[in-house]
Amino acid sequence: MEFVKVSGPFIRRKDSVSRRMLDVLIALLPVVIAAFVYYPIPALRNISLSILTRLLCELVFVLIYHRIPYDGEKHTFKQWWDNFKKSFTLNTITVPLVSGVIYGLRRPVATKDNPNFIYYPLIIGAIFGRVIGKLIFGGTGKNIFNPALVGWVFAKLCFGSHYDYPSASKFLSNEIFTGATSLDPSHFSLANKVYSINSSALLDRFLGKRTGLVGETCKIAILVGLVYLIVRHTIDWRIPARYLGTVAFRSLILGTIIFGANKSTLSASYPFVFRTYQLLSGGLLFGAVFRATDPVTSPLTHPDRLIYGAFLGVCTRIIRLFGSLPEGTAFSILMGNALTPVIGYYKWSTTRYTWKNLTLLASVILVPTLIRIWAGCRRVF
Repeated sequence: MEFVKVSGPFIRRKDSVSRRMLDVLIALLPVVIAAFVYYPIPALRNISLSILTRLLCELVFVLIYHRIPYDGEKHTFKQWWDNFKKSFTLNTITVPLVSGVIYGLRRPVATKDNPNFIYYPLIIGAIFGRVIGKLIFGGTGKNIFNPALVGWVFAKLCFGSHYDYPSASKFLSNEIFTGATSLDPSHFSLANKVYSINSSALLDRFLGKRTGLVGETCKIAILVGLVYLIVRHTIDWRIPARYLGTVAFRSLILGTIIFGANKSTLSASYPFVFRTYQLLSGGLLFGAVFRATDPVTSPLTHPDRLIYGAFLGVCTRIIRLFGSLPEGTAFSILMGNALTPVIGYYKWSTTRYTWKNLTLLASVILVPTLIRIWAGCRRVF
């Protein structure tokens, strides 16, 4: 058997990378429209600066990586320009364009103190994600981590204390949200037995009338993009389905434990409300649709993708329950990217469902579930 080493994304039908990127841009269009409706100025600022920064990084990379080899002779500007045009492809624009839109949609609305400070993490994170997360590996198809996530995590860790999350009502009226974020431990605390969830507010979360990042709030727009990508066969439905299904299953278990300890103060529908609350909070839905499905950093075969999605769901719920940061989507996907070469290793990866990969999938689901039940009981009782 002969193995051919080719960089991803791997296309199994008559298609092209640029066409897949165009499909992702079309799927992102409802999210972008919703972002401009709720946060017009921040959305324009975040998306435009992110795209320009990443395009500039890509063009500089093309100029350096595909430069004329040194041969002891001087070359004219026309020769340099002709060589640049040969190495310049449509993917040079579409790939950083998609990454720039995704990164811009996952940026905060404002900063707490100096309003002009918002530009620094935006530009620095875009450069770091493009250069360190992708270009140093050799460009498109050779990166091991999602470049938009790398830039987001870097900016979050360095400048996260300066972020502010005013709700859409500030831009639609004169009101402003000053409470905790949706997944802040002070807003929902097992230790302090703060269990109240307003079920009537779940619809507002679904429509986007809540505090959060620019592009993660309107869930209905994200679902429209998901349907388009699945219909176009641009992404595999198994990854977001397994990811969201795992989070929903574990959230239902935790909600049942909380309800069992507080039957006198909670309604019987609380576990289901809590599950819905977790699915609609944070960047979970956006990450499951537009980040976890990255064809370069996700596994290739269907069984591996189910294992990959289950692993992301497990990590997200563990981080949300035990982590110091209330959200866990970005870190979970980066850990999944790191494990993708192991999950899809050619010596044990297969396109068929065998007892080995089914056993591994069951272990990924069952073992953390038992740990969650034990931990949830200890924190509640």
